[in-house]
Amino acid sequence: MQLYSESNAALESRARRFAARIGLKARKSRWRRGSMDNRGGFMVVDPPRNWIVAGQRFDMSADDVIEFCSTPQ
Repeated sequence: MQLYSESNAALESRARRFAARIGLKARKSRWRRGSMDNRGGFMVVDPPRNWIVAGQRFDMSADDVIEFCSTPQ
């Protein structure tokens, strides 16, 4: 479900900004989609520790990143 009606590039930028606001980094996969460990989406990482916080298999969409970063944890 897409939260906002915007282009794909704008939605991806919004996801990165939401992650940056809470001190995380949203990384998008650069490999081809469809491999076993790479779903072609986003991964949320804690930059100082380089730990994966969510999306271990690059399985998050931009909307998922925005939702994850919007909910208090």
